[in-house]
Amino acid sequence: MVRSPELAPLGILGGTFDPIHFGHLRLAEEARQQLRLARVRLIPAGRPAHRGAPGARAEQRLAMTQLAAAGNATLEVDAAEVLSNAPSYTVPTLERLRRELGAQQPLVLLLGADAFAGLPTWHRWRSLFELAHIAVATRPGHSLDTHALPPELAAVCDERSTDASALATSPAGCILRFPITPLDISATAIRSACARLESPRYLLPDGVVDYIAQHRLYREAPCEPEEEPS
Repeated sequence: MVRSPELAPLGILGGTFDPIHFGHLRLAEEARQQLRLARVRLIPAGRPAHRGAPGARAEQRLAMTQLAAAGNATLEVDAAEVLSNAPSYTVPTLERLRRELGAQQPLVLLLGADAFAGLPTWHRWRSLFELAHIAVATRPGHSLDTHALPPELAAVCDERSTDASALATSPAGCILRFPITPLDISATAIRSACARLESPRYLLPDGVVDYIAQHRLYREAPCEPEEEPS
């Protein structure tokens, strides 16, 4: 019997993207290279479920994400959460992608270490492993300390941890770690700079800088620190 060819994994990077910046884009690029992803899909949250109202409207954050991804064929932007009236949760989004892409397509949810540590607080978090692999970005020289994780998550890590070679051979269910270049850039700091009428140039793509200036975004008092959607 001839074996079906392996499907290249698709990376999934969700976030408020308020605004999207080079830290997000570098994470996507390094994940793509190290994990051998075909592409990375950027998914701006429409109505983030676990934080206050973003500083920019959903359609503005979508427009900035599209500007940031322009010209990079390995990045694609998914507008579905922005166009939906429902709160943004990761499990329903992955269920939608499964309907769209099929049961055999490997999906790789990209998370930072802090977001991963908070996974047990997420909506239907155990269902994540039925829908996608999870790749956790760590700083070089730092491993993910399972002893510091909630016990229920540490147990799942012990059961499911693997390396990147497993991603293309199954559609979901694995946990792996990959190092990324640490960039001291945050959306919170960018919003604060804009509120002080300081330029955020070189912290995010020029098209996004120009969009922020054109629409006079973040001129009010800075918002609370960003949180990952769940």
